[in-house]
Amino acid sequence: MTPNTDSIWFTEMCKEGGSAFSLQIREKLHEEKTAFQHIEIYSTTHFGNLMVIDGFVMLTALDNFLYHEMMSHPALFTHPDPKRVVIIGGGDCGTLREVLRHPGVRQVTQIDIDERVTRLSETYFPELCESNDDPRAELLFIDGIKWMQQAEAASIDVIIVDSTDPIGPGEVLFSEEFYRACHDALRPDGLIVQQSESPLLHRALLKRIRHDMVSAGFAGTRTLQFPQPVYPGGWWSATMAMSLSAWPEPRYAEMEKIAGMRYFNRAIFDASLALPAFMTEE
Repeated sequence: MTPNTDSIWFTEMCKEGGSAFSLQIREKLHEEKTAFQHIEIYSTTHFGNLMVIDGFVMLTALDNFLYHEMMSHPALFTHPDPKRVVIIGGGDCGTLREVLRHPGVRQVTQIDIDERVTRLSETYFPELCESNDDPRAELLFIDGIKWMQQAEAASIDVIIVDSTDPIGPGEVLFSEEFYRACHDALRPDGLIVQQSESPLLHRALLKRIRHDMVSAGFAGTRTLQFPQPVYPGGWWSATMAMSLSAWPEPRYAEMEKIAGMRYFNRAIFDASLALPAFMTEE
């Protein structure tokens, strides 16, 4: 928190990008240190409620739909018939809500190690948790990496890695070993999508993610780009990988049937895959 003469601001510094992002704060609503991380909740002047974990912005009420929709719908509409979905992380439950908009999905297992993220989201971001009681949803508060390593082979259609940044415990989620466990748990036509940080500020990491996914057994990758104002650089990405050598045609006809989406549509999906030249460089 950085005081100003007339207001209070929360500032997150991005050292690797030589930049910082600030939000004007009304008040602190909650703070606690769990067994896993330090969580803070603020009320902001323009972005609604703000969740901060270990000093990093996780989400705000204003713009989280950009991230949650792009982490879920592109992968689900790319898969020919997704029925079983697993979310690693995603404790705020926004991605879970988006996945459950798809009537063909029969089961979603969300695995986040820290239950307090979900319980605080239910209090301060209830709109994200409106599908938590859906009978198709299973919420587990255990180690998602160990769960994936023990998952039944060829039993999952889509894996969504809705993780924190690749530091501390979350670093393992950005490894070839983890992607190999995901590959083994996916059905032959299954796919994984991983949040892959800023395409402008974290180019080396994005390149490594794509390399490690292929090394883990996936035939190829596709990276999506989308705006995310509260994350470093204001420009974010998600990377998908499949074992199929040829990517299936997206189920465009079904995109207009899903209600409630505020950002994602067919045009956005196609545009998000059109990458600038520097993102295609190896």
